[in-house]
Amino acid sequence: MPLQYHPLSREFPQFEAQMRTLLQVDGHFARLVEEYDQLDKRIYAVMDGRVAMDELQLQGLKMQRVTLKDEIETLLRNGVAG
Repeated sequence: MPLQYHPLSREFPQFEAQMRTLLQVDGHFARLVEEYDQLDKRIYAVMDGRVAMDELQLQGLKMQRVTLKDEIETLLRNGVAG
């Protein structure tokens, strides 16, 4: 399987319009999305071999990404801003 980023737009295409709106009006949501994006880029860099990291640390980052994704999905599904 080729190495790829996991952008939220690909993870949640059904929520694309809602994501754009929440990014503009909800600071907490925007912070979560920014944190997710930075984490995804960091994981990609490690898996691509550009950054060295212990496998256990990498798994920890992946778990953080999953946790953020779950929190973002909950906000999107509930339509909660704030």
